[in-house]
Amino acid sequence: MSANPIPPLHLYSVPSDPQPPTLPPPKRERPRTAWTADQLMAADFPDPKWAVPGILAEGVSLLAGPPKVGKSWLSLGLALAVAAGAQAFDSVPVDGGPVLYLALEDTPRRLQTRMGKLLGGQQAPAGLTLVTECPPFPAGGTEAIAQWLDRNPDARLVVIDVFAKMRGQAPQGVSAYDADYVSVGYAKRLADHYGIAVVLVHHVRKAGSDDFLTEVSGTNGIAGAADATLVLKRARGQADGILHVTGRDVDEAEYALSFQPASGAWHLLDGPVTDHTVGDTRAAILRYVRAHPGAKPKDMAGELPHVDMDTIRRTCSRMAEAGQLTKDAGGRYYPDTETRTQSAQEVSALSDCPVTPSDQHEQPGQSELELSGLSGSTEAEGTAV
Repeated sequence: MSANPIPPLHLYSVPSDPQPPTLPPPKRERPRTAWTADQLMAADFPDPKWAVPGILAEGVSLLAGPPKVGKSWLSLGLALAVAAGAQAFDSVPVDGGPVLYLALEDTPRRLQTRMGKLLGGQQAPAGLTLVTECPPFPAGGTEAIAQWLDRNPDARLVVIDVFAKMRGQAPQGVSAYDADYVSVGYAKRLADHYGIAVVLVHHVRKAGSDDFLTEVSGTNGIAGAADATLVLKRARGQADGILHVTGRDVDEAEYALSFQPASGAWHLLDGPVTDHTVGDTRAAILRYVRAHPGAKPKDMAGELPHVDMDTIRRTCSRMAEAGQLTKDAGGRYYPDTETRTQSAQEVSALSDCPVTPSDQHEQPGQSELELSGLSGSTEAEGTAV
């Protein structure tokens, strides 16, 4: 424990109901860190534990986003879902367990108001511990969190909102990169030792980037030390936000989310992101072409009864130029190049008729293909976009 005095009413002083005497928690063995190659290949390791399957695994995850985008609402909603063993994003079932939420920029009153909206009259989970003050990692914060984890051996999640309040002073004489790496390392050691998910709520740079990883504020040492990075960005169209995810145990993906102002909850939207970030006309065309690879504009008219044929043709052409669709010489549209090459017949450049050699067999296109994350144009295309 650090010799620095820690003010009262911090994490270690959270009151608890009187409990009957119990045996102390089992001592955790120091994880093994060296093997011979044959020993490593013969070892049997458990699968990573997930706080939110497919999105939040054990280890350190950065949750970054611009100010006021809704990071705190999202992280508090996840904390409530995990503590209650409910559904994250109103659709992903999670295993329940104790959760520690460090709301270091909030007051108890504000937390009460937010939880009241998120719970919507439901009982608040006793497994969620909320703390509004905690010393930085190097000044006793690491030990305080470790003590809570020792008292809650079944804990599944720790949320630190915000990371800047916990990182403490940078060591003297080190580079900015090394300082960032060390600051995340405090949380990393806790996550690895206790086998839990630790979320560090963080900010992004003001300047945007095509690579969401480079938008994380600070040097590359922050994202480099973390096991996963999640970036919440504002979106156009039907979605209110896009959650970009990548990590060591997490597949790179992006999810379209909608924000419910009445409840403060983030909901996961079905289907690829592009279905929710383009206009209504483009979204309908994407759905139709994904289900019917090789469709022509006239085939889509039934799906868009209120849009004239010229608008459908122009929209398809613009989507092909933007890379949201591919088009063959016969005017057929496909979700992407792979589907086109698998399902499209060769078309004669002279007659515009399909060419089907006797030994060529048509292969069905894939019905569910993930599209690349394109923002789509917001320019007017006919009556609706």
